[in-house]
Amino acid sequence: MRTARATGAVLVTIPLVLGGLASQSHAQAPSPSPSGTFGSGCSGLSQKASTAKDKVVEAAAAHPQLSQLVSAAVRAKLGSTLDGKPGITLFAPNNQAFQKITVSQLSSLLSNEGQLKKVLTYHVVDQQITPNQLPKGSFKTVEGSKLTTSGSGSNFKVNGKANIVCGNIKAANATIYVIDAVLQPPS
Repeated sequence: MRTARATGAVLVTIPLVLGGLASQSHAQAPSPSPSGTFGSGCSGLSQKASTAKDKVVEAAAAHPQLSQLVSAAVRAKLGSTLDGKPGITLFAPNNQAFQKITVSQLSSLLSNEGQLKKVLTYHVVDQQITPNQLPKGSFKTVEGSKLTTSGSGSNFKVNGKANIVCGNIKAANATIYVIDAVLQPPS
């Protein structure tokens, strides 16, 4: 009787141990890139159910957290330019990103239309970037310089600095990735 219980205990323990090893090896495997909208900053981002039929500036305007970006794009007279481009990607700094800039830097940027245009077009890539391209991406921006993306799963950075807080938002002519920093083109 004791031998039967001991044998039964061993037979139950082996699958548990093997199951534990299997789940550990699975946990270490790289997770695939997300296919839908992803990121901790997505909850409550939009006031609209879907922006997939809106051009990029209107789609960005549907997100209250992007109001400073939309205002800057209007000030730089980029609205029709961005809306007229097919298949672009916008790395959209949220309002918190603009708050990280000093008041004097922001004032200087907003009062210089040429520099504002240069900074904003550095956030735009002339192709639609999928989440699968983000882990080790290098892309030429509309401004003319390169930006890089890195990360895995649903945690990505742009230029090693800005976190993508909500990604893969669809607009009629663009894919939007909301970031938490304003990117500066290389000088």
